[in-house]
Amino acid sequence: MDSSPTTNSTSSLQPAEWALHDACWLAWPWDGELWAENLLSAQKEFTDLCRAISANGGEPLHILVPDATFEKAAQLALAGVAVTFHRIPVGDIWLRDTAPIFVQENGNTKAHIFRFNGWGEKYLLDHDDLVSARVAEASRFSSKSFPFVLEGGSVDVDGEGTCLTTKQCLLNPNRNPSMNASDIETSLREALGATKILWLGDGLINDHTDGHIDTIARFVAPGVVVCMEATTEDDPNSKILATIRRDLESFSDARGRKLKVLTIPSPGRVENEEGDVMPASYVNFYIGNKSVVVPTYGVPADAKAVAAIAKIFPEHRTVGLSARAILSGGGAFHCITQQQPRSLA
Repeated sequence: MDSSPTTNSTSSLQPAEWALHDACWLAWPWDGELWAENLLSAQKEFTDLCRAISANGGEPLHILVPDATFEKAAQLALAGVAVTFHRIPVGDIWLRDTAPIFVQENGNTKAHIFRFNGWGEKYLLDHDDLVSARVAEASRFSSKSFPFVLEGGSVDVDGEGTCLTTKQCLLNPNRNPSMNASDIETSLREALGATKILWLGDGLINDHTDGHIDTIARFVAPGVVVCMEATTEDDPNSKILATIRRDLESFSDARGRKLKVLTIPSPGRVENEEGDVMPASYVNFYIGNKSVVVPTYGVPADAKAVAAIAKIFPEHRTVGLSARAILSGGGAFHCITQQQPRSLA
């Protein structure tokens, strides 16, 4: 569904992710009960991600830790990296969804706070519903709270008024049951400066976020999006990916441009130890100031996907890093990062 563009009644705008950042916010993987045997591997993948984001003067990091003990462990793991630690309790590390979304308003950065209900009340962890307000306070930016549920991974913007999302997530009755598509669009216009909403349908199989956009399609430049295509016969998402591509090719953005659709390989069938299909995605990359960090899963398509993404970002260093342990928690690199755009004032 391709909504008609509307006039933006607010001066707030979420910049595109490729716009320069002043920092990146993350949270240290700490909960041994949640991560179990994957904890040490998740911490290693997290550390590698942080080093890649900050490499070559990339961007400073703000990392949440629950207490002094975990702060010390994170300091040791990230020795030499420019990090500011914040003792803010978190249920888990998915700051893309639990932290505020940073926007620009008249050249100033602001923190927009949304309700968080554990991805439709599926994963209700202590503190997660308070992370957004606490990060906003720690950031020292002025903030504004919005009365509806919104996770940062459910929206992707081009910085020019276009917003990609999915019906499966934003129209799901487990988020905002009293809001219809028109209500959601009005809210996104006010909160993110979105003047045109592009609605895809369903996300990946077994995605507990109910189809977050950041695992299926991303803006990579004005008027340009990237999605995945199946390259193996046993890809469990082959039909879903084909539908996503077809829908994207029918869309135009807020400035009336027909979207240019780029494709990269899908990881194919990635299973956990129980044989369940995992929502593995290469488009869950993070676009930093100097580096694009792509999650990999130890499958044959890894190298081709990283090379394809490198061609999209020729002015960045594109690096593929293992995210298999982090995926055991339900997401990858984009899911655990939240960029703080560069202040223009």
